[in-house]
Amino acid sequence: MSRDLGLPKSFDQTHLMNLTVKDWSMEEVLSRRPPRDLDDDPGLSRDRIAEFRKVLHLYLDFSQKEKFLQLKKLRQAQANLPIAAFRDEIVETVKENPVVIVAGDTGCGKSTQVPQYLLRAGFKNIACTQPRRIACISLCKRVSQDPLLSIYDVIVLDEVHERHLHGDFLLGIIKCLLLQRMDLKVILMSATINIELFQEYFAHAAPVIKVPGRLYPIQVHHRPITSEEKRGGSSRTNPAPYVRIMQLIDAKYSSEERGDLLVFLSGMTEITTVAEAARVYAQQTQKWIILTLHSTLPLHQQDKVFDVAPEGVRKCIISTNIAETSVTIDGIRFVADSGRVKEMSYDATSHMQRLQEFPVSRASAEQRKGRAGLSLPLRSLLSRPYPTYEMRIGLIDSRTGPGVCYRLYSEEEWRNFAAYSTPEIQRVPLESLVLQMISLGLPDPRKFPFIQPPPPESLEHAINSLKDHGALDEAEGLTTMGRMLSQLPIDVTLGKLLVNGSVMEVREPVLSLAALLAVQSPLTNKAYRDSHAQTLRASLESDHGDPLTLLNIYCEWLEGKGDGKEGRDSRRWCRDRGVEEQRLYEVTKLRQQFQDLLQDSGLVDRLGRMPESSEERRIRYGELKQLRSMKRKFHETGGRRRKVLRPGRDDVEDDDDEGGGGGDRGASREDEVDIRDVEFRIRNDATHVRALSSKTRIRSFQDMTIVKMVLVSALYPQVAVPDDHNSYRPGSDQVYHTKGKAFTVLHPMGKLANDPQVLQITEADILDFPGFARRNPVSTKHQLLLYVSLLETTKPYIVNTLRVPAAHSCLLFSRSVDSNPDFSRVVCDEWLELRFPDVDSAQLALLRAAQIRTLWMEILATRLSGDEDSRRAGDSRRLQRLALQFYLQEVPCSVRRLLPADTKHLYKGDTGGDIWRLDGEANPFSTDGDVIRGDIHPVKGGLRLTPFLTYDWCRTLLHSRFAFFLIYLCCLEGESLEGLRGMGGMGEEDEEESGWTCPHCETLFPLDNVFEKLNHMRAYLLHDHDGTLQGKCPCSSQLRMFHIFTSH
Repeated sequence: MSRDLGLPKSFDQTHLMNLTVKDWSMEEVLSRRPPRDLDDDPGLSRDRIAEFRKVLHLYLDFSQKEKFLQLKKLRQAQANLPIAAFRDEIVETVKENPVVIVAGDTGCGKSTQVPQYLLRAGFKNIACTQPRRIACISLCKRVSQDPLLSIYDVIVLDEVHERHLHGDFLLGIIKCLLLQRMDLKVILMSATINIELFQEYFAHAAPVIKVPGRLYPIQVHHRPITSEEKRGGSSRTNPAPYVRIMQLIDAKYSSEERGDLLVFLSGMTEITTVAEAARVYAQQTQKWIILTLHSTLPLHQQDKVFDVAPEGVRKCIISTNIAETSVTIDGIRFVADSGRVKEMSYDATSHMQRLQEFPVSRASAEQRKGRAGLSLPLRSLLSRPYPTYEMRIGLIDSRTGPGVCYRLYSEEEWRNFAAYSTPEIQRVPLESLVLQMISLGLPDPRKFPFIQPPPPESLEHAINSLKDHGALDEAEGLTTMGRMLSQLPIDVTLGKLLVNGSVMEVREPVLSLAALLAVQSPLTNKAYRDSHAQTLRASLESDHGDPLTLLNIYCEWLEGKGDGKEGRDSRRWCRDRGVEEQRLYEVTKLRQQFQDLLQDSGLVDRLGRMPESSEERRIRYGELKQLRSMKRKFHETGGRRRKVLRPGRDDVEDDDDEGGGGGDRGASREDEVDIRDVEFRIRNDATHVRALSSKTRIRSFQDMTIVKMVLVSALYPQVAVPDDHNSYRPGSDQVYHTKGKAFTVLHPMGKLANDPQVLQITEADILDFPGFARRNPVSTKHQLLLYVSLLETTKPYIVNTLRVPAAHSCLLFSRSVDSNPDFSRVVCDEWLELRFPDVDSAQLALLRAAQIRTLWMEILATRLSGDEDSRRAGDSRRLQRLALQFYLQEVPCSVRRLLPADTKHLYKGDTGGDIWRLDGEANPFSTDGDVIRGDIHPVKGGLRLTPFLTYDWCRTLLHSRFAFFLIYLCCLEGESLEGLRGMGGMGEEDEEESGWTCPHCETLFPLDNVFEKLNHMRAYLLHDHDGTLQGKCPCSSQLRMFHIFTSH
């Protein structure tokens, strides 16, 4: 029978396998055997080849069964998800309605399963997006390319309850799109969605499908803090109620019952206060390990919360709201909720962010309650791998049983909480969003259908801020800079930094600076608290300001990496100097992303790989092979295993702790892999790192000047002016004023706050000129502070500061520069007044600033055009040369902040322009030969010479200058000076003042015509190729125009 059925007569294991190894020709295999060197070497026999074939067959079968087993478990898990029971209802509802809301609790499976259900139901093209900036912007940009998004059948918006800025924007785009595409299906998914709000937004045409999660009962106990306890304690937060909860747990639950405590507090100060008291109790009982968790904690300290306490001991994790949604910690059974949160808000008027304490919303309180759950056994916890990324961001739910939540507020207080948190769009700056909206062709951001509109004043301030940054013109259209910035899905300030860095040909240091400013500061609390760390870091600190200090630290770290310094050595280098190494790894990744953005937008050319010799390629190949093997082994073993914490040691916050249970979880033991270092070395070979470090360093005064100018161009108008009385204040009490916020102070973690003497003007720096008070002295050393952010916590702080020359920065980057008739007084952006005792230096500085501005805009327009032939490196080099000449010029001046009383009657307004008869004369501030036209500013009065410069705006004209204009006008009409004297417009002393001698050609010109003088100066600057102002005087024999002498 076996012969008839083709069955073998004897059993073999391979008969149970559903795969086979392709038949080999034994003779062909034998023919490929290498020659044998020794006679006694048996080589590959037929039996060994057959045995190898059988082993390979068994291995492949085993691997396939493992995969099938995993797939079976996956399918069973999917079938057991709560969302599975609603599969048919979801599909049918989507088919019948344009918008569907899926309100699914955490862990129900909605994010992973709903798209699969739709695919199997016949929907072909499905776009899924989460509330992340780049994801939302990418989909919005597709709207600009394909206004109807016709390539998509279904758009799934997940986690819409988070109400992120760009998520709300995308929601408005989708609502507009639904009016034009009747066939489009939209699914909104969330765990704690405000159903009424979203249904009303879609005109009550969005059915809701509620899906329960796999939740376990959680007991809620309200234990409000009494008024006596609120008043008690030496600090604002009384730790006694939190210690009492620890006592209650010890009394009610046996130490054999596992379960840790998670305490939610509002901020770092509160955490420190409670942790100190809790550690005293833990030391007395030996039943607790106290750990803290907040964003400013070094990562190896944060990672301790994922380790486990030994038998009979519980963890007490005291955290901010970072543990509410951002991380999931196994083993939490008890939660203590203070009911408070510190949240960032934004004051659009002062452009200041405020970190303020508020009551949590009811939705957040429920989220905190949900962190409680029955803990896993110790053996189970230790067998689980160290938390992966998915576990950290909460994709894996660790709740396996009931828990207990202690709320330190009453039920009545809970009912009075807001139902949901304030959406991000109502508490953040809106510049980036408004820029994206205008770039997509939306006519007016004020009329966009937001689900919850931002305050109108926030939109107005965002539009004005974009005008200040040069991204929008007065008609609210995109400028050249605005079109470039709209191509970069990053903050406006960082975008300007990258764009201007590419224009000025300082791309490498600027890429690093942009990445450093985009991430959280790598300097830890230890940086300025530990004197040893300060000493080691002293050579890296720059007295120019914080951004350049961070750049020096990054370059030095790169140099160590390029010299072969291993992960443990570089980590120790960072730890000793108070630097968080993980931030530097993030900077390196982000830097590459920024470079890709510049290349994709056409702002810079793509760079090829550095040439390598065959020996270098061989060495790199071997290195990569070893590194990839280390990475593969790391992931195959499940990453880092959890460790048992040690009471009395691991609950001490010590930046030096690297070993044992509480060390750096990247590599806490000698035999463990530092996966961050391995990944860094896979992406960056040593040669590349050394080259990057070399190109990023600022090595000369010229480089420093250009890089600082690029930083100013990006940060302006985020500028602060020193208070008049700073010379009488100690360094920590130095006061600065911004345009929108007076009396700010330097952040104590900044370089300049710890080295304030570099900001002071010494007695030797003050120049003595008549008519200038000592309160506002004349000097060439006046400085302003540019800052990255303005943050109010206990005080309003300016953060990440850079000191820059005052006059040069204002004249070059102010949105408006208003001058009196002789340019001795200039008001910048309507709040900073510069007075010049030497009008010649002021006029030269203004001409140079106008020349640089014009060339800068020309290069930007060329880069935006994408015309490779029109890109001339010479233009950038010329711009650099002009900038250096400008910044090297000493400009004596006084600097004063104008108060509201000063600006109330500052401008004379449009008086009809009776004296403006200069039409047709050459405009010295225009480089293309334009002539002056009678363009009177409608608000300020005065003549608009350029988009930024208004001439003769002030209410009071000097008598001699008014006489000068009468002289000039009479000369144009052919009148004599003698006839003018009779008009009473000029006396003998005025006639003498009106003359001026060119220091080069020694010709006295009797009419002090400021525009002829400036035109002569402009012509001279155009012919001054070496920047020394020592060339031949360009005065013509007919006009005998005047030349300016610039030596001070």
